[in-house]
Amino acid sequence: MTLVDIDPEMTTLADRFPPLRELSGNALSDPRVTVINTDAFVWVEKSTQLFDLCVIDFPDPGTFSVGKLYSRRFYGLLRKRLKDTSYVSVQCTSPLAAPKSFWCIVSTMESAGFNVQAFHAPVPSFGVWGFAMASPTPFDTSTVSIPPSVENQLRYLNTENARKLFVLPSDLQRVDTELNRLNNQILVRYYETEWKKWN
Repeated sequence: MTLVDIDPEMTTLADRFPPLRELSGNALSDPRVTVINTDAFVWVEKSTQLFDLCVIDFPDPGTFSVGKLYSRRFYGLLRKRLKDTSYVSVQCTSPLAAPKSFWCIVSTMESAGFNVQAFHAPVPSFGVWGFAMASPTPFDTSTVSIPPSVENQLRYLNTENARKLFVLPSDLQRVDTELNRLNNQILVRYYETEWKKWN
């Protein structure tokens, strides 16, 4: 597993601060984990590794330096680091509070050659939160299943709930947006406008 994070202080804290070490099961000290402290945009452009799964949990796109990580260019570079059978999961801010921001991310990923399925989940500290699952190859979320051996270890998620995450209610349906490109950073503007209403 490869963890890419721009801030070495954060990965050091996660590895050495006892409550965080315990919370993660001491994951960053596992010899199978490689920690790379660099800008993910720069890294994905230079890397030659291929991955089966990519979990992206960037901060929300409130600045241009973060907005570039949600751009068509970034997703195009990421596509080159994946096999045709690989999957990507991306946090996409709240589809309820910031629908243009959310759907801009989904549409931008699609424009970079990904098949994308939007999903949402209630997060106690955030509210209704949105995510995207994507793959270079089309996939069917109605067949998502969690093995019973894994389900038995989870408090919330099971096969039935996992499939329901991809069913979006009427107030979370797609809205039209521009694509987020390096030369327009429209996503940052959507984000600023939408979240300003909640401040």
